[in-house]
Amino acid sequence: MEEELSGGSSDSAESTAYWIEWFQSLKGNEFYCDIDEDYILDRFNLTGLQTEAVSQYALAFDLITDGLEEDLDDAMRVEVEKSARALYGLIHARFVITARGLSKMQDKFRHAEFGRCPRVLCDNQPVLPVGLSDSPGVKCIKLYCPRCEDVYSPVSRRHMAVDGAHFGTTFPHLFLLAYPSHQPVKTTKQYVPKIFGFKIHQAAKEQRQQELIREAQRQPKPE
Repeated sequence: MEEELSGGSSDSAESTAYWIEWFQSLKGNEFYCDIDEDYILDRFNLTGLQTEAVSQYALAFDLITDGLEEDLDDAMRVEVEKSARALYGLIHARFVITARGLSKMQDKFRHAEFGRCPRVLCDNQPVLPVGLSDSPGVKCIKLYCPRCEDVYSPVSRRHMAVDGAHFGTTFPHLFLLAYPSHQPVKTTKQYVPKIFGFKIHQAAKEQRQQELIREAQRQPKPE
């Protein structure tokens, strides 16, 4: 395995960008940053990924680095392509918490490429991508707002297919530690329900809650 990954590194270094550029151009992949070629080609950075959810690791690596020379049938080609996307995503999760990766993601954050917080009282605060699990295939990507410190689903449906593990649970919090100037002042604004301009009394809220509980208790239990 090591010989397969180390062989032809000099040739791959000149052509790694092509598959990555294609992957980056796909709709739904706008949140990914391009991983430096040297990072991908350094096998130390990929330690342990062979045991992750990448069924065709060696072929997937060759495809990412444009070093795939084997003539594959259609079924195998689809499998290798799927593995390449999974492998690139797992490498990406490691890369974005490096100094270089954080810098690239900062450029995207500055331009609000990840979107803005949907909460009205956060005043269009730019958000950061985050995974709710570091294990692949568990949860899709979410968006973390550093102002209200809550997470939201992406607005675009095409981003719902992005695996949250490709960004990981650490990235946004490490990003804000690395770039404290991007840490906004925590919001103290909170929406206050009113009826005809008057705040709803707490006792009315509690009474309504009790009525809902009693109503639920009166409902017949399913057999």
